[in-house]
Amino acid sequence: MNDDDAQLLAHGRTLVDAVRAVLPDWVDRCVRERCEGAGVPVDDSIRDAARRAGASCAAEVGDELSELLALDPDDQRGTPLTVLRRAVRHPTEVLAEAGVPPVGRDDFTSRAFPDDPYDLTPASFDAIDPSLREPGITWGAARAHVHLRRHGDGQS
Repeated sequence: MNDDDAQLLAHGRTLVDAVRAVLPDWVDRCVRERCEGAGVPVDDSIRDAARRAGASCAAEVGDELSELLALDPDDQRGTPLTVLRRAVRHPTEVLAEAGVPPVGRDDFTSRAFPDDPYDLTPASFDAIDPSLREPGITWGAARAHVHLRRHGDGQS
């Protein structure tokens, strides 16, 4: 393994650690905001369910992201954001159990993210937590560097 590949792996681990750290709060925030928007009081049972879902989300999504970023970049099918977008399952289950009605979504969003009736799918790392911006960009730049080193820029 050369230095660039080792750096990419290290940046991937940093990103995974950052994601694991913020997902519990993101799940909690999603649940609270959608409950409040629907006029559903956030009681102890909803708070407990959100806490459990947040812990489960951090573990499951963190593991999936770790597995993806441990692969050789040429073998990676998907991106960290693709993995993070699947995290919506966790707050969605809490909201559905709490009886929160789905939110209105446009046709594109409904088609692109059919399993997200609460419109929680993050468009960027920032949508989950601003602290993910730097490790996400750093990982992406390192991956692009490795790709260009291996495959060139495609120009003649």
